Amino acid sequence: MFRIVIGALGAFAMALPAMAQVQRFPASFRTQDVQTNRATIHVRVGGQGPAVVLLHGFGDTGDMWAPLATDLARDHTVVVPDLRGMGLSSHPEGGYDKRTLAADVRSVLMQLGLDHAAIVGHDIGTMVAYAYAARYPDKTEKLVVMDAPVPGIPPWDQIVRSPLLWHFDFGGPDMERLVAGSERIYLDRFWNEFAGDPSKIDEATREHYAKLYTLPGAMHSAFAQFRSIRQDAEENVASMATKLTMPVLAVGGEKSFGANEAVVMRNAAVTEAASRAIGAYRWKRLSAPPLWNVRSPPPSCGATLAGATLASPMH
Repeated sequence: MFRIVIGALGAFAMALPAMAQVQRFPASFRTQDVQTNRATIHVRVGGQGPAVVLLHGFGDTGDMWAPLATDLARDHTVVVPDLRGMGLSSHPEGGYDKRTLAADVRSVLMQLGLDHAAIVGHDIGTMVAYAYAARYPDKTEKLVVMDAPVPGIPPWDQIVRSPLLWHFDFGGPDMERLVAGSERIYLDRFWNEFAGDPSKIDEATREHYAKLYTLPGAMHSAFAQFRSIRQDAEENVASMATKLTMPVLAVGGEKSFGANEAVVMRNAAVTEAASRAIGAYRWKRLSAPPLWNVRSPPPSCGATLAGATLASPMH
């Protein structure tokens, strides 16, 4: 049985009071640094059972998954990396295309002795998750993508025209100089403009992540994540020629990517991907506990989405 509790979706779905601080991973989780191809990936590992990998996006790190990871660890081996160049992972000069980031994830799993895994991604993590599934389809049990387009996959050409996405091409030495010392202001732009309710991202949460993005090399790496998207698009167009065959769950927030998430994945997968808008506020998940389940359907609850199920919210 495939059971993944997506804390992000519960946070999207309900207006809950913000927590005073970012939730920590349980003491039962261990952390380690794994050497991959010219990068050191910081990873959290806990639980026992089928493997699940949780991939974060920009504006946060693997820390965002703590509520979900806590729940999943009851019956899964949960692997939560900081992506190359983000969080406590190293900041190599290159390798920020999503196929290389996917290779980092594959290397981490192999060194942990895990051959197969369900892959869950949000934001940039969605782009990496797709790249992983396309590159290692026989190692991907299930794929869950949330609230982000996949470069090159239709309707990419329409999506990328949005004026909100100017940051995709923002970067370079002068831009790094411009942002240096003002990382918090740059991050606030994302939290304020992409959140349905910016007040749900409390000050403690903002400070926690802003501190990580002021580490040496962090903003250089962050810009590189976005500036590689043109390369990602070219590679994904080629990958799309071979459709994904594993079950795919596409989830879009009502106030974010919405049903477009399913539209994208229908163009990338053989299975009939579907999406449910959940009243989502991007990043609201950072400060609220998990409330949504992806699992085998309980009686009269949820809609089957490409072989997985998004259950109704638990009150």
